[in-house]
Amino acid sequence: MTQTLQTIKTLILAIAIVLGFASHHPGAKAAPNETAVFAGGCFWCVESDFEQVPGVKRAVSGFTGGTVANPTYKQVSNGGTGHFEAVKITYDPDKVSYETLLHLFFRSIDPTDPGGQFCDRGDTYRTAIFVSNPAEQAIAEQERMAAQAALGKKIVTQILPAGPFYDADSYHQDYYKQTTLVLTRFGPKSKAEAYKKYRDACGRDKRVKALWGAEAPFVH
Repeated sequence: MTQTLQTIKTLILAIAIVLGFASHHPGAKAAPNETAVFAGGCFWCVESDFEQVPGVKRAVSGFTGGTVANPTYKQVSNGGTGHFEAVKITYDPDKVSYETLLHLFFRSIDPTDPGGQFCDRGDTYRTAIFVSNPAEQAIAEQERMAAQAALGKKIVTQILPAGPFYDADSYHQDYYKQTTLVLTRFGPKSKAEAYKKYRDACGRDKRVKALWGAEAPFVH
C-alpha cells in the first residue's frame, strides 16, 4: 500500500510540474502576417500567380514607386507618374518564406528585360522588388544573384526601397477570376476568359517557359 501511495504521489507531482510548465510557457503564438511587394509586368498576372502559392493570404494589384499620390490606372498607363504596376502579397511566414516568394517571383518573369514584360512595354511594366528593411534587402540581393547564376545572363530587376502602395480600383482586383462581362476583340467575354486570352496572346507563359524551363513555377 505504501508503495502504491508513493507511486500516486509521484504521478501527481509529475502532472503538477507539467501543468506548471505549461502555464508559464504557453505555446508559441503564430507569427503575424507579412507583406512582399513585387512588380512583374501586368499586375493581373502576378496576382493570379501568387494567389496560388500555399501560405499566401491575398495579393492586391496596385501601384508603387512613383511621385503622384493616389494615382488612377489611366494616369499610370499614360506615363509620367513614375509608378510601377505592382502587387502587394500578404503571406503567413510560418507557411512560406520571403526567400521562397522571391525564388518564385524571379522564375515567373523575364528578369533580363529592361523595357517592360512580354507584350507590355514601358517603365510601368518594369520588374522590381520593393524592400522594407535590411533583412529583405539582403535576401532580395541573394535571390537576384542566384537567378543570375541560374540563367547565366544579367538580371536587370531592381531592388528598391518600399514606399506608398496604392491599391488599384476594384475593376482590376482578382481580374483573372471575375465573371463580369467585358467587350474584347473576340466579342463579349467574362473577365476571366478575357484574362486567359490576354495572357496567351501576350506570350508571358511561352517566354517564361523558354527562359526558365522546368523551374518555371506557374506555367501550365
